[in-house]
Amino acid sequence: MIIDPQWITEFNERGFVVAPGVFAADEVEAIKRHFMNLNAQKIGGYEGDQITDVADPLMKYPRMVHPHRWDEVSLRWLLDDRLRQWTTALLGQEPYAAQTMFYFKPAGARGQALHQDQRSLEVQPGTCLAAWMAVDPCDEENGCMVAVPHTQDLPKLCMVDADTRTSFTGSTVPLADWMKPEPVLMQPGDVLFFNGQVIHGSGPNVSSNRFRRALIAHYVVGEAQKVAKFYHPLLNFDGQEVDLEASEHGGPCGVWVESEGRDRLEFVGTGDGQGGVQYD
Repeated sequence: MIIDPQWITEFNERGFVVAPGVFAADEVEAIKRHFMNLNAQKIGGYEGDQITDVADPLMKYPRMVHPHRWDEVSLRWLLDDRLRQWTTALLGQEPYAAQTMFYFKPAGARGQALHQDQRSLEVQPGTCLAAWMAVDPCDEENGCMVAVPHTQDLPKLCMVDADTRTSFTGSTVPLADWMKPEPVLMQPGDVLFFNGQVIHGSGPNVSSNRFRRALIAHYVVGEAQKVAKFYHPLLNFDGQEVDLEASEHGGPCGVWVESEGRDRLEFVGTGDGQGGVQYD
């Protein structure tokens, strides 16, 4: 596989990049059939989102979390050599595999409010990397991913309440004035790679009959020593378990304040009076 250096440059400069056609059409079709069959058998649905409204499309099609722990198809995809090559090229060192997820997102489903993955994984030192593969054509109508460029160097931001009429998660990160989320249009087999600090999310699926399915992996930088307990055990690309320490949630986070007409990050929860790091 040849990875064009311009894609690595784009990732480093913007925090995310779409790698086109990493997986072939027949591979993606087989993955789609596999997960639709699992859903039809009511296997693997994640109950942690606590969706109980029978009228909610996500009640019938809940996302799957960590399917690689019990599903061979998911495990093979997570450790696929193409993803090893891409993640290693983007990070500069082979990472560890931490998670898989499958999102169905049927017509009428809510999206997911803007957030940073690092808040969940709590990688120390360093951060995580997502590999988000489109299983269906993804556009604004069916709730494609949106990402905010140039947010890859941000610290962890404080969360506020999200609008649960459009998001199935209840918290989000507010944006500074200069931040403009961009829709990420993709075709089946394309993979969106993005840094764990990057602000991203998706809108609702407002189509009448289309899915926006996606298979997702999270990786942890190879120099990491800690990651949140929920993601243990991690794996290397040989499929062997990797023993890292468990990190804790919490700690300082950034809030946007306006100072002299410019957005500035101030940190809360540090206890040391530090803050005022400027981003504009």
